[in-house]
Amino acid sequence: MTHNVYLYILGMWLVSYLIRVLPLTLIRRQITNRTIRSFLYYVPYVTLAVMTFPAILSATQSPVSAWIALAAGLALAWFGGSLFQVSVACCAIVFVVELVMKL
Repeated sequence: MTHNVYLYILGMWLVSYLIRVLPLTLIRRQITNRTIRSFLYYVPYVTLAVMTFPAILSATQSPVSAWIALAAGLALAWFGGSLFQVSVACCAIVFVVELVMKL
């Protein structure tokens, strides 16, 4: 049983190490392919979205308040709201919706 744990840890280390080392060793010159460059440009944004989106929907008491705040935040951001304005508006919306749902 304990040997399996060490094998799992070794496997996770190997995968994590290879993901970080292979690009450094295989790519020695500047990337000129437009498709690969655009893919690499969007990787940080997609990673942030993948980590943030589930947290947005599970951080509130009810999913209804989360969805309403998410929709309002997207609309406010679409129409030029700053990050601070969007976050304050979403927090206020969650507070009000959950307060109304308790009544």
